[in-house]
Amino acid sequence: MAHLVASLGYAAGFLIVVLGRQQLFTESTLTAVLPVLTQRKMATALNCLRVWGLVLAANLVGTWIFAAAVAYGHPVKPEVMASLSDLAPDALQGEAWNTVLRAMFAGWLIALMVWLMPSAGSARPVIILILTYLVALSRLAHVIAGSTEAAFAVLTHAAGLRDYLLAFLLPTLAGNTLGGAILVALLNHAPVSAELKSERGR
Repeated sequence: MAHLVASLGYAAGFLIVVLGRQQLFTESTLTAVLPVLTQRKMATALNCLRVWGLVLAANLVGTWIFAAAVAYGHPVKPEVMASLSDLAPDALQGEAWNTVLRAMFAGWLIALMVWLMPSAGSARPVIILILTYLVALSRLAHVIAGSTEAAFAVLTHAAGLRDYLLAFLLPTLAGNTLGGAILVALLNHAPVSAELKSERGR
């Protein structure tokens, strides 16, 4: 029951980020890759990588700053800090292949959310809440949301930086990117690719 309620907080966080038009790395896996698929030029691909790199770096720095504020500033009650200390190492658990798989599904759901947004109209908050709630409820791996927990574990000496990089960051990043770019961008781009080629040839 506690996990059902806690997952609502996760979804609410995404609601604030997306409706606030903040740049989130897992959103850019879809929006940045579509021009690459459409134009198929090296310059476009390099621009995509540059956007991914900048957004990812800024997002990760933000998670470390927030984790440090919680770990060293103690803004919450001691019992809450104890709960955070118990939960934080969870982001670093599991085999790498399993983390990649869970991250792929998370990347697919987040990119699917982005894909649905333009046609969602007034239902946009509902789309965001439902899909991100599924990510949290299923305990899928998300490179940005999970980075806060993993960074907190490192800063409180519950894990090492190597654990952060190898057990969390690299497999989660790979899975989120594959899930967003391949399972959504390619599959949704494929049905209209012939039409796009026809338009370019006119």
